[in-house]
Amino acid sequence: MANGFFNLPHAFEGFLNLEELLLHRFDFGGRLCGTKINLPRLKTLALITCTNVYNFNIKATKLQDLMVIDCPDAMLLSVRQFCIDSHFLKFFIAEKIPKLLPHAIYSLKCLRLSHYQLADLHQLHGALCLLRNSPNLETLSLFMTMVPRVDVGPASNHLESPNCLDCTLNRLQTVEITYLDGSKPEQLFIKLLLAHSPSLDKLTITPSEQTDAQKRFDIATDVMQFPRASPKAKIFYLNPKP
Repeated sequence: MANGFFNLPHAFEGFLNLEELLLHRFDFGGRLCGTKINLPRLKTLALITCTNVYNFNIKATKLQDLMVIDCPDAMLLSVRQFCIDSHFLKFFIAEKIPKLLPHAIYSLKCLRLSHYQLADLHQLHGALCLLRNSPNLETLSLFMTMVPRVDVGPASNHLESPNCLDCTLNRLQTVEITYLDGSKPEQLFIKLLLAHSPSLDKLTITPSEQTDAQKRFDIATDVMQFPRASPKAKIFYLNPKP
């Protein structure tokens, strides 16, 4: 469903048989008044460019896959697969991004971060918070974006601090990073993942097409030399995606 307001009738019990729901450009407004919507069979939920999402109060005990894209005020749910973009971090920023969430997200197995800029200290803190609170994470995907004239110093300093990621990603097996531009925070983040992932099988890196051949070579050379906690970890460096 797309382009509309979410309004409920007075005698509403929920969508009892719904298993998948995609909402695009919906405004949840204030008319829900905290009403809890029962979605007992919902397994997949996608919210794209929605507003006032904090009014969307649902009970979905079987929810497994959640996508939140371009929804500045969305709340975090515990699910198996979670896909978000950098807009989500506006909520974390407003709440002073915590080191630990009230409850670890034990169910989360796959985390996808879209349009991220690790040189942005707020976005970096958000990514680290999610990693720190997802002890059973198996797959991590990052689609990077470039922001011109960003001071990489604060993010780089944080990534080089001793307790930047004071946990081990014991179950992380697959990491995919796309549109890498080779900034220092990006390389330090990769180094951090390799050092904290003893079960890692595969790290795939695809640089931005805007990086020249020499820079791509330098990135690959540096990454291949990073220490790896997993003796079986393989690194694949692919050609840029157009």
